[in-house]
Amino acid sequence: MSTPEFVNKWSDKDVEKHWDDVASIYIKENNRVKDAHDQRFIESVKYLDLTDGMKVINITSRDCEANDYILKENKKVEVINTEISAGLIAEANKARPYVKQVKIETYSELPFENNTFDRVLSLETLEHVKEPVQFLKELNRVSSRDARMVLSCPPATSEIPYRIYTALFGGHGEGPHRFPPSKRVKKMFELSGWKLLMHKGTVLMPVGPPFLKKWGEKIINKCQGTWISELGIRQFYVCEKQ
Repeated sequence: MSTPEFVNKWSDKDVEKHWDDVASIYIKENNRVKDAHDQRFIESVKYLDLTDGMKVINITSRDCEANDYILKENKKVEVINTEISAGLIAEANKARPYVKQVKIETYSELPFENNTFDRVLSLETLEHVKEPVQFLKELNRVSSRDARMVLSCPPATSEIPYRIYTALFGGHGEGPHRFPPSKRVKKMFELSGWKLLMHKGTVLMPVGPPFLKKWGEKIINKCQGTWISELGIRQFYVCEKQ
């Protein structure tokens, strides 16, 4: 059952259409901001705590770049990459023909049995989902008893910078989305059976010279738990099942 106050106005099919429409330029546009883009993979694998034989769901997988970072961390895990966009699945097949991919039709009902996955990786997906609480419940359902979830999404403060960047430089856009404040994300975890272990704001300066980006990370790392951390365009959350 969905939680009405957290249900968004678009459909998952609208999200699918957006990513289908931009699939052909997705990799090229991300390569224009590759440092900021790849930070999500470098940071997230730190918290997955992978051990041999684990089964990992990467949702949603886009071009499956996270697959490579996961296996670099531990080659003896199985990664199932799941994506709602057939266009992006095709692009991933071209870029990484060795990956395992599963097409999903909706975020509200995942095509997996209970207790299937030991680890959940969800990068920049929650903000696109029509029924985010139901999505998180589904991730909980398909996760094993001792599962861990690593999730990232932009906060509400990223909306204006995103619109400015898109107006100036274009890009693949975000399509239907709602960047949630971290307080809202934490409430969603409570409603869906996830216990928060860690929350961290990152990427205070997504563009600019390297020294400025490093300075931004030093500042935000010192200011975790304050309003400054909420200005980081990528918020990370680490959870376990309640």
